[in-house]
Amino acid sequence: MPINELRAISTFAKAVELGSLRKAAQAQGMTPQAASQALALLEQHLGVRLLHRTTRSIALTDEGQQFLEAAYPALEALERALQRARSAKDEIAGCLRIVGPRATFAPLLWPVLDEFCQRYPDIQPDVQLDDDIGNWVEDRVDVGFRIGGPPQDGLIARRLFALQLVICAAPAYLARYGMPQTLDELPAHRCSVFRHPGTGQLLPWFVQVAGEQLDLHLPWVLATNDGELEQQALLSGQVLTQLPGFAAASQIREGRLVPVLTQHNTDHMGVYLYYGSRAAQPARVRAFIDLVVERLSSSGDFMLSEKELLAAEARGRKLARSTASCVPGRVVPE
Repeated sequence: MPINELRAISTFAKAVELGSLRKAAQAQGMTPQAASQALALLEQHLGVRLLHRTTRSIALTDEGQQFLEAAYPALEALERALQRARSAKDEIAGCLRIVGPRATFAPLLWPVLDEFCQRYPDIQPDVQLDDDIGNWVEDRVDVGFRIGGPPQDGLIARRLFALQLVICAAPAYLARYGMPQTLDELPAHRCSVFRHPGTGQLLPWFVQVAGEQLDLHLPWVLATNDGELEQQALLSGQVLTQLPGFAAASQIREGRLVPVLTQHNTDHMGVYLYYGSRAAQPARVRAFIDLVVERLSSSGDFMLSEKELLAAEARGRKLARSTASCVPGRVVPE
């Protein structure tokens, strides 16, 4: 039904309810002339007269009475639907659809999502972590996260923090294989690489050399499309790999991992939050965006300072030297 016909039927019903076309126009936010014209067009469209009207009063015709009785239940149902939609917009409850990258991202997202659900227990998170970039409209997404560059046009993107990329190893690896001193030594080490789940391509390591960002394509002993498995191999001392700062920071601070070649770390990419226009967003989406920005934006929890990196690297170098004499054939770097 065209919206002008719906408006005309509502005006007709309101005029009968209030006993005046002028009062109906005021209630509908219309001029009396517009209300009178809408009613005349409705009668013309139906081919019957709905109201007897004078300058002072109105009265239903028989056809008007029959039409009102048939239309009134539908108008009431429509009004209830409108009220529910208005209430839902301001209620922090219901389904919240979130998308983000799968690899290593869940530990970053979960603390924020957990806090949000504790605050608003009627929220129903629908979380899809996938390294492929889906269709925003078809997937009916409320809030998304992306690692790398800003998302597609038509969306609002907010950079939460720089993505620090850290080459690291477990103390057990350093004790057994030593610490690389230059990028040229990496091919001789047991490197792990990540295979993009969507494209199947092996991703390079990203490093900084003399202020330029370079891609390193290294020989590898482990390739995987699962970030958790890669971290397990790293922590067990099987491989040396490159991790995002938000995955490595806490483990480096706890001494479970050691950064190496820190002079080549890069942070040229970022972690982004993205969403549609805030103008028509439900309150649950606005509240979640605000909490994400508050908890994740430029947080020091997800990045290591230069002082922390150098201190951790020095401890790792000391460990590698102290254990070198126990491994035949190992050369201790000066």
